[in-house]
Amino acid sequence: MRRVVVTGIGALTPIGNNVGAYKDGLQKGISGANLITHFDATLFKTKFACEIKNLDISGTLDSKDAKRMDLYTQYAMITAHEAMVDSGLDLEKEDLDRIGVIYGSGIGGLGTLEKEIEDFARGNGTPRFNPFMIPKMISDIAAGQISMRYGLRGINYATVSACATSSHAVINAFDYIRLNKADIIVSGGSEATVTHAGIGGFNAMKALSENNDNYLTASRPFDKERDGFVLGEGSGTLILEEYEHAKRRGAKIYAEVIGTGMTADAYHLTAPHPEGISVEKVMRIALAEAGVSTNEVDYINVHGTSTPLGDIAELKAIQKTFGADAYGINISSTKSMTGHLLGAAGAIESIAGLLAIKEGFIPPSINHSVADPDIDPKLNLTLNEPQQRDVKIVLSNTFGFGGHNTSIIFKKI
Repeated sequence: MRRVVVTGIGALTPIGNNVGAYKDGLQKGISGANLITHFDATLFKTKFACEIKNLDISGTLDSKDAKRMDLYTQYAMITAHEAMVDSGLDLEKEDLDRIGVIYGSGIGGLGTLEKEIEDFARGNGTPRFNPFMIPKMISDIAAGQISMRYGLRGINYATVSACATSSHAVINAFDYIRLNKADIIVSGGSEATVTHAGIGGFNAMKALSENNDNYLTASRPFDKERDGFVLGEGSGTLILEEYEHAKRRGAKIYAEVIGTGMTADAYHLTAPHPEGISVEKVMRIALAEAGVSTNEVDYINVHGTSTPLGDIAELKAIQKTFGADAYGINISSTKSMTGHLLGAAGAIESIAGLLAIKEGFIPPSINHSVADPDIDPKLNLTLNEPQQRDVKIVLSNTFGFGGHNTSIIFKKI
């Protein structure tokens, strides 16, 4: 098996529109929540979300190309560009048949589909659909657009597993490079679902916080008063590369991917197993593959969506997996700042872990004020303030509706 490292990253998040701004937001503990501006949410139960702010596509997309892309694809193109530049790759010197794209979206072009259906209804049933509707809407098109932009002719497809989508993309990329199916893979995820249907649909299933009076602090993982997640949007891209290939070209290396896990709850459409059985299993699989002991992990970036059931189940699984070693690990949920980016969550949270390794800090779990008696107070949940730490090994968890569980372990080298 070949070794795999991360040599480039790109981030577009509700707390920063590039990696540098995202890092600053994580270090300052900024809330990305605001009242919804993408549409009039007056009649909705939830009137706030973590939106992208002051989006500037210049330098990445021209207006003609942007019109042929859903917002989620635009987001993906922006972070893919940042990651490619960050990687220092000179594509003229590379075998483009050995560079692939595995890139996902949990929902895809929801905004495009919604608008087309609304226009159809307003047209009294006259079928006047935009010829770009389908290629704007489908969840694989971001992977296709990235490959076309850079002429990458290797492995190319999308992963779709709800909120575990982009973690599955990174895991698949890791495996294909290890198996010598590619030398470099552009991987990650993108999501743009702050729409009528996105907010309304999650409201209908009672998944979102409805704390409209305190929207800035509504994403509050581990807090006794948590009442659901805050919807976010954005994108994250990682360049995964075979280690020797990266060394030969003198690439900077953020970290090595050393272990991954994938399991299913096989339990419920949306709720986690209350005892976190398969979450415990997925972390054990990742640790075993990485050859890492429980006392070697410095930081766990948890799924931590701020739901009453999910937060408890994940912490139970961590305590079962790590035992007494759990008390020496920093744990935090960066969703407290970014909101929940659904299919892009795993990518931006992996990047948070990589920044923790590179910069030596633990991002906080902000907005915590009331202790939950069901949570062990001896766990270090990195509440409200970042903590300095020499971070060598990070574990990142993401879980998706349908019971999809993933864990990825990164190591400083």
